[in-house]
Amino acid sequence: MTYSLETLRRTIGRLPVLGPMARQLYRAIVPNRFSSAEYWEQRYAHGGNSGAGSYGRLAQFKAETINKFVKGREIRTIIEFGSGDGAQLELARYPTYTGVDVSASAIELCKTKFKNDPTKQFLLASSGDASKARAELAMSLDVIYHLIEDTVYDAYMKSLVSAAEKYICIYSSNYVRLAPATHVRHRVFTEWIAANAPTWKLILKVDNPFPRDPENPDQTSWADFYFYERLQS
Repeated sequence: MTYSLETLRRTIGRLPVLGPMARQLYRAIVPNRFSSAEYWEQRYAHGGNSGAGSYGRLAQFKAETINKFVKGREIRTIIEFGSGDGAQLELARYPTYTGVDVSASAIELCKTKFKNDPTKQFLLASSGDASKARAELAMSLDVIYHLIEDTVYDAYMKSLVSAAEKYICIYSSNYVRLAPATHVRHRVFTEWIAANAPTWKLILKVDNPFPRDPENPDQTSWADFYFYERLQS
């Protein structure tokens, strides 16, 4: 009898194994054939969107939280790594915005959607312009737990930190837990920041008022907000 990768992942996810043991078990059985960049390009190219978290009450909660932070800190420039389809951005109140994404289809979609808005620009993640872009606030919203490959995750975190001049905003899960979907992998990103970006201090955590409920996945989320500030040298 043969099993698909999805079936194996779901089966392992139901086992009472946590933390490093779960990761080792999954990787020992299932080869890592997943490409995060390819997944999202294909998703957007075939008419898919950024997911339920960019719509409805979750999107409203995210917009209210970020808009309040931007206004309160008088932030003028924002860069987001993982701008997606731009649905979340439609609720934003940002003076100047740069969106970066690995999907060329998503970038073109946003360029068309916001073509009459000179305060916004969109860059493909692999471009030279994206690697040089900087802003007072660098954001990652619903992205980290979609970075399946370790090398991709590490490179993404380095880009996020490097682009931030004053603040970092991360909206993500922050634990290790196997997920049933092949495009989801939870990580403790706060450990990465502590080890690789020690000049950044967590100054604010905003809990999600709609925590994950398997019975209502489209209106609940694994993610909470984490805001970091660069320590003065």
